[in-house]
Amino acid sequence: MALGMAARVGLEGLSIGTLADAVGKSKSGVFAHFGSREELQIAVVREYYRRFEAEVFEPVLRKPRGLPRVRALFENWMRHTSAELDSGCIFISGAVEFDDRPGAVHDALAEAVDAWIGAMTRAVAQACEEGHLAADADPRQITFEIHALILALHYEARFMRRPGSMARARQGFVNILQRYGA
Repeated sequence: MALGMAARVGLEGLSIGTLADAVGKSKSGVFAHFGSREELQIAVVREYYRRFEAEVFEPVLRKPRGLPRVRALFENWMRHTSAELDSGCIFISGAVEFDDRPGAVHDALAEAVDAWIGAMTRAVAQACEEGHLAADADPRQITFEIHALILALHYEARFMRRPGSMARARQGFVNILQRYGA
């Protein structure tokens, strides 16, 4: 319930009171479970990341190393993103809400995004090692460009409501792979 609320109203809009009202519990009961609003927000970030990892990253571990994994990661990420276009991405909205606010929620968000970006960077590096991408390609740069596609997709499809955004993101991915020798 808290995850769905945060997707709609942002982490800042999430509170012990609003969650208690939504689930029909007392504020003290919800508070006893989480301890504080900040802990509630962190729990939501962690649950969101757990689901993201299960949907996007874990299935690709069965794929061969290299480009098959990179392609599967991107496709899973796109599938996950398309499901969020109506509700929003907690990583993106959270980054906007907490980008200039140090603290535990900011740190939880940054750690989750960093873990995901690290996983994509490792997959891209393996694609270079396997000869699927140019050996001298910079995995961090490629990952940056892939991540930029997802951010642009959210902006174009969710905020601007532009048709064809998913196709453009997929074409952007193909262009990235071509540019780096796939």
